[in-house]
Amino acid sequence: MKVLIATEKPFAPIAVDGIRKEVEEAGYELALLEKYAEKSQLLEAVADADALIIRSDVIDKEVFDAAKSLKIVVRAGAGYDNVDLEAATSHGVCVMNTPGQNANAVAELAFGLMIMAVRNFYNGKSGSELKGKKLGIHAYGNVGRNVARIAKGVGMDIYAYDAYCPKAAMEADGVKPVDSAEELYATCNVVSLHIPATAETKNSINYDLVNRMPKNGLLVNTARKEVINEEELLRLMEDRPDLKYVTDIMPAHHEEFLSRFAGRYFSTPKKMGAQTAEANINAGIAAAKQIVAFFKDGCEKFRVNK
Repeated sequence: MKVLIATEKPFAPIAVDGIRKEVEEAGYELALLEKYAEKSQLLEAVADADALIIRSDVIDKEVFDAAKSLKIVVRAGAGYDNVDLEAATSHGVCVMNTPGQNANAVAELAFGLMIMAVRNFYNGKSGSELKGKKLGIHAYGNVGRNVARIAKGVGMDIYAYDAYCPKAAMEADGVKPVDSAEELYATCNVVSLHIPATAETKNSINYDLVNRMPKNGLLVNTARKEVINEEELLRLMEDRPDLKYVTDIMPAHHEEFLSRFAGRYFSTPKKMGAQTAEANINAGIAAAKQIVAFFKDGCEKFRVNK
């Protein structure tokens, strides 16, 4: 049984060591493809792989066509929109993610961005504090829960909206549930996005929704680029000079945001949410454990395709 790690952006060496230990102790072979520059390299590497561990690597129909022995793909992380689930299902391949492994890292980054924004990006001018402000968590999953945990320590008033999470679960965490995204944005000074990119959510963060925010509102996006309607957000920030937008997913219109809204906008150069040593190790080893459990026991607990 051959397990391939295919990562254009490699795991930390300590994470690879942990994955290797899990795989080889189970009696399987581990192969490594790192920093590949051409898709052809990936297609060649997957030809005889039984299992595949990836990060943000795109696994489409062409990859599944080339991977004749492939039975499982595990995305080391929460999001899995880089994998063609329909193609996976048609090829009889199980696709999993590793939910929760990166959650604290993303939540800490969200707070780092918040603090930087309310302190005017450390430009020397007087800013404001998060304590006592109303925080809206848009989607109350693993990351949202960690954001709420940190916000309690900061002393924020915490609200959340998630159509798929029971209100009782939020209330048990000391979070106030609201009935709609519109109510969340109208209520909160700061909104932190944690929604996935789906047909329902793409471009859903638009002019009308964000315009409901109170004066001096702050929108924080550590979720997905696709959920933001960039053209409408650009128009809104022009109309609302009090609003700020910070993200770790560089927008397609990054240069325009930067030139038009200096001091109100910030993006990291690349996706940074899971870029910690701890998250890197946790997600990689979780992926290896899930593959072993899949082959040994048929466990499909974290399967995301039908």
